Amino acid sequence: MDRQEAEKRIEELRREIEEHNYRYYVLDDPVITDAEYDRLMRELITLEEAFPDLITPDSPTQRVGGEPLPYFEKVEHSVPMLSLGNAFSEEDLREFDRRIRRTAGVDKVRYVCELKIDGLAVSLRYENGVFVRGATRGDGQTGEDITQNLKTIRSLPLRLRRPVTLEVRGEAFMPKGEFQRINAQKEKRGEPLFANPRNAAAGSLRQLDPRLAAERALDIFLYGIGWMEGEVPKTHAESLRFLADLGFKVNPAWRAVERIEDVMAYVEEWRQRRADLGYEIDGVVIKVDDLALREILGTTAKSPRWAVAYKFPAEEAVTILRDIEINVGRTGAVTPTALLDPVTLAGTTVKRASLHNEDIIREKGILLGDHVIVRKAGDIIPEIVGVLPERRTGEERPYRMPEYCPECNSRLVRLDGEVALRCINPQCPAQTREGIIHFVSRGAMNIEGLGEKVVTQLFQAGLVRSVADLYYLKKEDLLPLERMGEKSVENLLASIERSKQNSVERLLFGLGIRFVGSKGALILARHFGHLDRIMEADREELESINEIGPKMADSIVTYFAKPEVREVVERLRAAGVNFSFKGPRTEEAAAESPFAGKTVVLTGTLKHFSRKEASERIEALGGKVTGSVSKNTDLLIAGEKAGSKLRKAQDLGVQVIDEQTFLEMLGQEG
Repeated sequence: MDRQEAEKRIEELRREIEEHNYRYYVLDDPVITDAEYDRLMRELITLEEAFPDLITPDSPTQRVGGEPLPYFEKVEHSVPMLSLGNAFSEEDLREFDRRIRRTAGVDKVRYVCELKIDGLAVSLRYENGVFVRGATRGDGQTGEDITQNLKTIRSLPLRLRRPVTLEVRGEAFMPKGEFQRINAQKEKRGEPLFANPRNAAAGSLRQLDPRLAAERALDIFLYGIGWMEGEVPKTHAESLRFLADLGFKVNPAWRAVERIEDVMAYVEEWRQRRADLGYEIDGVVIKVDDLALREILGTTAKSPRWAVAYKFPAEEAVTILRDIEINVGRTGAVTPTALLDPVTLAGTTVKRASLHNEDIIREKGILLGDHVIVRKAGDIIPEIVGVLPERRTGEERPYRMPEYCPECNSRLVRLDGEVALRCINPQCPAQTREGIIHFVSRGAMNIEGLGEKVVTQLFQAGLVRSVADLYYLKKEDLLPLERMGEKSVENLLASIERSKQNSVERLLFGLGIRFVGSKGALILARHFGHLDRIMEADREELESINEIGPKMADSIVTYFAKPEVREVVERLRAAGVNFSFKGPRTEEAAAESPFAGKTVVLTGTLKHFSRKEASERIEALGGKVTGSVSKNTDLLIAGEKAGSKLRKAQDLGVQVIDEQTFLEMLGQEG
């Protein structure tokens, strides 16, 4: 077979195999045997091996391939992936409907109801019908590139049935059967079990090695178009049909309804039927069908006003509380945890539940040996709702909180105004370990590969006693540790090295100063610009900053006055960790800036900024950034591929500028 014949046959095979994938994984209607499918795939592999220059990214042979990644690249979403507001009752749904009708000025609104799949939200980009990139939701503006892992999902088409360019949103999930199979294997190998299918799906798609993701039979439902070139559907129902026509797997249970009573009937129907599904759902999503009306309704900073997620009531179960275990957190707070007889709840086995503090145990009248009612708050966190005193046998006994820290044997104290007992020994190993786990977490220094188990390993091996020790780890220190191979050690050290370049607000949050969350850290970093200036600030200077109160100011001054803290900071400095703020500084001159007091909307793709960076620059200069165009919008900044927001701004007479003008307003060159 010559090259021309091979090229023709390869294209035929790809189309035939993708059609069979679609019939098998999307329609659940195979028309050939597994042996016939394998024969087609073998022929394609043979031809591609003979003509490797004909291999393309959308070939079915490329679903799993490539070396493990050192880390995930960041991806900017073309349109923000907003989270949904929640409804928990019939009255919440009626209020949602009243607000929509009042804003729209109509008596009746058409809604689309969909099952709320319990998985991982993802964004997929196709160019001319070919899958080019997939990403996690992340913070809504920026996610992680998990393209190679998403390719392993057989129901996800690598090439669409039409050559369209668009970004679609969906939910990747792990079917119940696959979840049970994997946990059975883990149990047999003595490995920790996945907590629930959602965690299993998220963990699978965030594997740095795509081959590990491919071992798990994940699935995906697509539920919306984030952005699209050309004419877009006019309703959500049309969008779902359009996605199905392109070859995407769309959940068939969606339903368009005319009244809020029909919405509630749908909710009740699936509340009763959820256990019969082959995948987990935790509620129902209700969306306004008319896309033009959605534009009018707009969004808040976090959520669309035209949609709501109804969350099913938490499932409850009765079990026996056998004992209470004490855990010491990074701030020294002592948390009691109930140890329970295993019970199945919302599809997972529950053995533990947080009791929060001593007062909760007393208020609920909990005794060791009690029959207790357990539920999952938000279908995630197990909690004890109450006890069943009528089932007591007389053998139950009261629980007494310890007087001494179980980790360092220091006397526990209750500080004024606090309900939690606390270990105030700064050398307590539990606090140190938990502090390091917090330091490396995604919201702080974001060191890939340093999870709780690895940190515990390092701590037990005596390799780390403070966060600064992480930056002095060597390859020869790590290789002797269990499950630390050459490649994983190199990746871990590279991730630690990369974290040195983080902007200082991540370091400040990672240090774990009481009352200083991620937002407070950003405010401090933006105001002072350098960690040294924060360390030198007194209470009065700190309190003069908007949103920094007396408690936070006092905590910061007290923290940096400790000699042991100063020592850690100097070791971090010597290791080359960045102490400077890399974002835009808050300027006193903001009041005179071209953005002062203006409401600004960003649309399209900017070359010089991510959406988040542009927003921070505008806000630092006194502007307010919103997600939708309205009569209150003062300025629209239009990047490449600007869509409906640009058209709406033009219709409303809103001032529109391009990126070059934006740069000039910032005093930068293009």
